[in-house]
Order: sequence, then C-alpha cells, then structure tokens
Amino acid sequence: QVQLVESGGGWVQAGGSLRLSCAASGGTFGNYRMGWFRQAPGKEREFVAAISWSGGRTYYSDSVKARFTISRDNAKSTMYLQMNSLKPEDTAVYYCAARSGNYDRTRVESYDYWGQGTQVTVSS
Repeated sequence: QVQLVESGGGWVQAGGSLRLSCAASGGTFGNYRMGWFRQAPGKEREFVAAISWSGGRTYYSDSVKARFTISRDNAKSTMYLQMNSLKPEDTAVYYCAARSGNYDRTRVESYDYWGQGTQVTVSS
C-alpha cells in the first residue's frame, strides 16, 4: 500500500511559477510509474504529465507541454512538477498518482494510488 502526499500548491499570478512535490511512503517508490492529474471545478480529472520508473521517459498533455516539467528522485521517494508560465486555466486541484501496471498513462483508471491533492490558483 502506497501513500502519496502532495505539497507546494498555492496562489500565483499569471506568468509565475510553482513547484509541486509528491512524497511517497509505504512501498517501493521505484516500482511505480507516476503521474500528475488535475481537476478544475465542474470538470473531470485530466492527465497532466507522467514519468517512467527511472525517470528516463516523460510525457505531457498538449496543454502543459513546454511549460511544465515532471521529474522524480527515487532515493527520496519523491516526484516533482515544475510549473512555469502559469495561466489562469491551470487553476485546479493537482493530484499525484502511482500505477504498477503498464496501462494507458493518461487514464485515471490506470492508477492504483492517489494523493489528496493540492490547490493551485493562478490569477490573471
């Protein structure tokens, strides 16, 4: 059983930056493919980014590509999401998630464990 805890959310003006962290415990972090999702009010949870076991492969949604960077430090059992050039439409609760299977990385259903989420608010 893996527990995930996000941190680093907050309020920022458009064009600013935030760095989210996801700390894992209760399992072998390096055994899990990881992802970030977000959910805005009234909308479905959507894929943001994913990273392979080793961190050697990363994937992004078109809406955040070239602005966000996902990374992980397996020695610290922590994943990160560096968010630059933030826009008001990036406002959402951001969730980290872990999956053990090799399923569609962009689907919510592919992930086994979820954090509680951290709020990101971008003002114009």
